[in-house]
Amino acid sequence: MKLMELIKADMKQKQRVFEADGAPVSTLRLFVVDGTGANIVFRLSNWLAMRSITKPLALICQALNKWFNGCVIGVNATFDEGLVLMHPMGVVINSKVRGGKNIVIESGVVIGDEKGHSPVLGNNIFIGAGAKIIGNVTIGDNVKIGANAVVVKDLPANCTGLGIPAKPRMPS
Repeated sequence: MKLMELIKADMKQKQRVFEADGAPVSTLRLFVVDGTGANIVFRLSNWLAMRSITKPLALICQALNKWFNGCVIGVNATFDEGLVLMHPMGVVINSKVRGGKNIVIESGVVIGDEKGHSPVLGNNIFIGAGAKIIGNVTIGDNVKIGANAVVVKDLPANCTGLGIPAKPRMPS
């Protein structure tokens, strides 16, 4: 997908998230709410990183995201369309992380490497504030990870991960 198409898809997903919470926002207002700048700068840094000649520019964008938005997202991390950084402060994502479509990330989330292995995230995932996803884990589709949960083992599709360490709770 092209850079502008990804950014547009991210913004549409963010609009859907706001609408689901009962707070519809206009496209214009969407560009000034918390997290949108971090989203755009990450997408730009990732796009630049994919072109070896512009890798130094990608690292500059990454530094700008750190300084202005309080988040560190590896330039080689990949997410499909629909990435939403609701509140980017304290978000840290390793460069090896792979994510599917429609991933919503709250503040203080860490998605990190352990011994050279990073998480793989499915589609339609919500990651609550302060949650940690560490190491060689796979998160299935349609998963919610609770605030402050620590995920160190795989979570199957269609569940909610809660606790330290996080355990899957299936819908009842």
